[in-house]
Parts: sequence; structure tokens; C-alpha cells
Amino acid sequence: MNLKKIYSDLLLNIGFNEKENQQNWSDLEKSYSKKSRHYHNLTHLEEMIECFETYSERLQNRNEILFSIFYHDFIYSSSKKDNELKSAEFALSILPENAKLDKQLVFDAICATQLHAHNSADDVNWLIDFDLKILAKDWNDYKIYFEQIRKEYRIYPDFLYKPGRAKALKHFLENEFIFQTDELRGLYEDKARANIEKEISILECK
Repeated sequence: MNLKKIYSDLLLNIGFNEKENQQNWSDLEKSYSKKSRHYHNLTHLEEMIECFETYSERLQNRNEILFSIFYHDFIYSSSKKDNELKSAEFALSILPENAKLDKQLVFDAICATQLHAHNSADDVNWLIDFDLKILAKDWNDYKIYFEQIRKEYRIYPDFLYKPGRAKALKHFLENEFIFQTDELRGLYEDKARANIEKEISILECK
């Protein structure tokens, strides 16, 4: 996947000029390539965009969702709780004044990736599911994922991290559904729940 080309084509399409395009890619690549990012990195964007390309015909606002994918984790710190809000604000701040984009939808979509709760906008629900598809990977890949997350939270000792992570995972299980679209729910709901339950059992193992 040529992530840079997908990004560049998108920006040119919504109103950026070539110079802005190059600078914004440089900033984005730098942000997602920080050494502290073991999971929330360019690989994560590629996996989300694979989902986007698979289901793009189901989206009403493709450019808005693709732009939101690129910026939903632009600002990421494991010690902060406002990453999504800050990322959404930053995404809007770089848009040209005459950008051919629904700015409110972009803002709402990025913020929705914090809680992953059902949204009144169908396109936002697709974005949420693209972000959560990792939960339904085969176990070995899922294990790599949660080990990467642990590395991102390495500033916290186990006695703080384990119950915090378990609580966050249990929140998914307490919801009626993890996935917000019928399509991804049918494909991945059971697998995601099994993976989460297994990770919780590991976290709670004495």
C-alpha cells in the first residue's frame, strides 16, 4: 500500500496545494513514526485504510472518513485522555478555508474513536469498526497487538496497567455489540469477544 499517495491524492482532491500537501505528509509521517508508538503508527493506518477500501462504497462521505482515518491518532500520548479531541482539533486546523469537506463530520468522527459508541451517523459507525477490527485478529496477531499496547503504556507498572486495561476491555464486553455495523458485526463480533475474554484472563492471572 502506498500510504503517501493515498494521502496526497486525498489532500489534492479536497483543496490543498502541492506545497501544503508535502508538508502535511511530512508532519503526519513524523507523528505516527515516533518511537513511543508501537501500535498507533503507520501500520495501524494502513490496516484501517484496507478496511476503508473494502467498504468504501457503503460510505456516503468517503473523503471525510478517509481524512479522519489519517488524523484520528495524530496526537497520541498514553498519559493523556484527550488525544482524540486534540487530534480532531488539529485536523480541522490544517484544513484550507475552502476545503471541500464536512468539517463537523470530521470532528465528530475523530472524537468518536475515543469511546467507540454507536453514532447517529452511519459513516462514523464504519470508522469506529475500522478502528476496532484489530480485536478480531487471529490470536497470535491479537497477542502482538496487546503486547504493543503494553509497550505504549510502559510508564505504568503492572499493578496499575493490568486492572486499567482489564476494565477498558470489560467495557467492550458489557456493550450489546462491539461492532456498530451489521456487516462487521456478523463477521467479527464473536472472534473479538473471545480474544478480549482471553486477554482479560491473562491480565487477571495471579
